[in-house]
Formats: sequence, structure tokens, C-alpha cells
Amino acid sequence: MIHNMKSAILEVLLVNAKGIARTNIVGTPSYYVIIECGTQAQRSKISSGKHEKPWWNEIFVFDVSPFDCKNSTHLKCRIMDTELFTNSGFVGEARIYLGGIISEGTEQGYIEIKPTAYNVVLEDDTYKGQIKIGFKFIANKEKYVMRKRDQFIAEKKEPPLSICGSIWRISWCKILFFYNNKSSKHKEKIIN
Repeated sequence: MIHNMKSAILEVLLVNAKGIARTNIVGTPSYYVIIECGTQAQRSKISSGKHEKPWWNEIFVFDVSPFDCKNSTHLKCRIMDTELFTNSGFVGEARIYLGGIISEGTEQGYIEIKPTAYNVVLEDDTYKGQIKIGFKFIANKEKYVMRKRDQFIAEKKEPPLSICGSIWRISWCKILFFYNNKSSKHKEKIIN
């Protein structure tokens, strides 16, 4: 089925990590992730959150050709520390097998894998911590591009609410709220 496939899209949702090795000597660590899919590599922003649980909450989009599907069996996520005192900044990495995602996504046209925790492997091949990643595989790149374009157009068509319009709505909401409160208090007095 893969040999008949056109270009596809792999969306990678990088959520967070927890329990990873601390490599810096002083200060608060700042992490980023290098995500490699086949010959493509992308870098995340610097993490937010504390060392115990750095957050990225970032989406990466990879174009996947039929050639990549045959030859890219894993997604590699290398966690790096920006600390200057370490030699390489390497914290650990996770390798995620893509074969099942690509074959099932190609067969169904679309597959989504909710964010899941994957073990982080250290330089000595031991495990320390986890990184949470989700996936979407869209078998038809053209449909994906058209859907994103339509979403963008729909967002631009919605006129932004003016300041006067917002104030007007808030004023009417306050008036109705106070009116309802006064009338309910008035009814309570009548009943009592």
C-alpha cells in the first residue's frame, strides 16, 4: 500500500517530559528537543516549567514522501540542555517506531495517536525519565493543506469584536443580572 502513497503529513505533538536526567551544574535547566524524521530535523523552543516537568506543548509538521515511509522507521527525539558548562548538552533521547503509524495511517487515510509517554535513553543505554509525544498521520498532503487553508480563511472572516461592542454587551449583561437579582429578592419578600 505504501508504494502507491502520495506525499503525506506527520504531525508530532511534543508535550512534556518528566524525571529526566539533570545535566547542568548550577542554575535552572532549560531544555529543547531536536526531532528527527528521516532526513528532516526540527528544533523545539526552550522549555517552560521546572526541571521536574519541562513543558513545550509544540506541534511539528513533517512532509513524508513514499521514499521516507520506506526508509524512516523511527522518529528520534533528542533532549538537550542549554547549560554552557556541560560538554554536549545531551540529556537523553527517545526513539519511536513509526512503521505501524505509517502503515495504518496510509491504509485508513488518517490516524491520531494521543500523547503517550516514551522512555528516555541515556548515553550509557539506561533509562531515565519519559517524554510525552502525540502523533497525527494524514496520508494525503493535498487534503491537509486545503483543510489548513480553509481553517485560516474561516478565522480571518470572523470580524474581531470591537471595544465598544464588548462594553455594550457587558453593560447589558450587568443590567439583566441586577434586574434578575432585584426581582428575585422582591419575590422572596412577597412570599415571606
